[in-house]
Amino acid sequence: MHISDFHGSATALSASAESGGRMMTGATTHGVGRSTPLRVDAQRNLEHVLRAAREVFGELGYGAPMEDVARRARVGVGTVYRRFPSKDVLVRRIAEEETARLTEQAQSALGQEEEPWQALSRFLRTSVASGAGRLLPPQVLRVGAAAEDAAAEEAAARVPHQRQAVANGSTSGPELRVVGSRTSLEDEPSEDAGAGALLEVVGRLVDRAREAGELRTDVTVADVLLVIATAAPALPDPQQQAAASARLLDILLEGLRSRTA
Repeated sequence: MHISDFHGSATALSASAESGGRMMTGATTHGVGRSTPLRVDAQRNLEHVLRAAREVFGELGYGAPMEDVARRARVGVGTVYRRFPSKDVLVRRIAEEETARLTEQAQSALGQEEEPWQALSRFLRTSVASGAGRLLPPQVLRVGAAAEDAAAEEAAARVPHQRQAVANGSTSGPELRVVGSRTSLEDEPSEDAGAGALLEVVGRLVDRAREAGELRTDVTVADVLLVIATAAPALPDPQQQAAASARLLDILLEGLRSRTA
């Protein structure tokens, strides 16, 4: 079942449980071609839950319990489950939104920056500042690494000495599978919600910067996504967090640049 199906079921249950003849506002999908409006307080609760989920998952990872989300949203855990029948549905919703946000930021950088390095740098700075790296679905990194591993193996099949390097395990490509210890396999978003679009547009940013001689030749899409995930530490003080993120990103950007750039 797709995330839209889950979301439709959840919001329909909420609307039927909470409607009481008071003024209705907003709308959520229910079935095919139909719309069920949410009451004002129900819509507000939904927004609180989503905001709390972003904060909690950003701080603790997608393995954080639903009770923590409810506590942060200041609603009962039953309210959370009325909106999202299972934790997996909520996790997918957040991961999908954050992946879409990163894709939009990458597209914006491509469209508004003519210089390849400036476009890549803008994308990284915007993404880190938004905190999206703390909510980057781990499978996006794995998908990126898998695609690059496949390309490396294809190249090695054409060049004998490269094929030998692959056999000896000495390839320079990344071996990214899971990032950090905050997320368990069971609690990851199980679908690549927009991952393909994100990888495609970030790949264009990487290719442009590499072709311009401004990006190290061994830097991959997976490396760029890893920078986003790494340069977004979760610190209790917002000012300290912003300063730490900016400083760390400066260091990581310097590491990505070609020595001749």
